Amino acid sequence: MISKNQLKLIHSLEQKKQRKKTGLFLVQGEKNVAELFNSDFVIKHIFATAAYINKNSTLLRDKGVINLIIEATDDELKKAGTLVSNNSVLAIVECKTTELPVIRGNELILVLDQVGDPGNLGTIIRVADWYGIEHIVCSPDCADFYNPKVIAASMGSFARVNISHADLTAYLSMQTKPIYGAFLAGQDIHQAELANSAFIVMGSESHGISANVEKLITDKITIPSFGQAESLNVAMATGIILDNFKR
Repeated sequence: MISKNQLKLIHSLEQKKQRKKTGLFLVQGEKNVAELFNSDFVIKHIFATAAYINKNSTLLRDKGVINLIIEATDDELKKAGTLVSNNSVLAIVECKTTELPVIRGNELILVLDQVGDPGNLGTIIRVADWYGIEHIVCSPDCADFYNPKVIAASMGSFARVNISHADLTAYLSMQTKPIYGAFLAGQDIHQAELANSAFIVMGSESHGISANVEKLITDKITIPSFGQAESLNVAMATGIILDNFKR
């Protein structure tokens, strides 16, 4: 059974200030919790239904987390969680500090400038994972990585992609590799010569890449349009651009 104090803690972790204060965040649903077991995240508590515990008892023992489990009913988990579909398992996990990445040979690092929508950030993390991107560097005004909506939208990829935050002008000004930026008025990405090792900067849909970061872009690229749409969702655009780099 979930105690009143535990329920209070779970609900408080919906707020960024409480996640910062406690150093904890929520992971909800079977898929996302399963990804935790193969990651370096530290799990504090797992709240799960009897059905989930019985179905996964061997896995939970093998992963050494059986002692962290508190049994709860479907209704308790629905009241505790922030997701409509979360009705079997929820975990409280320690946040971790990720060092700013030093780019390696043949590595692409994704840089996000002012991407404030949690759903977009979560989807970008999922897309990055698909294309083998290990590091994403976010501006301070991006959505909080530990927002429950970001974790949910990543579909488990949050456990494999390293997210760090930095002053982008300071970080990018130290780099010697090419810095590509997505702009409406850039070179057609289908015709551009794309480096194997580079930074790829994506801006928000409403503001684009900020002026200070734009000064550091070495190669402006664009996705050519063949129809009448004014713009692309930033997560979709990220996928298209990464596909061209990987091609």
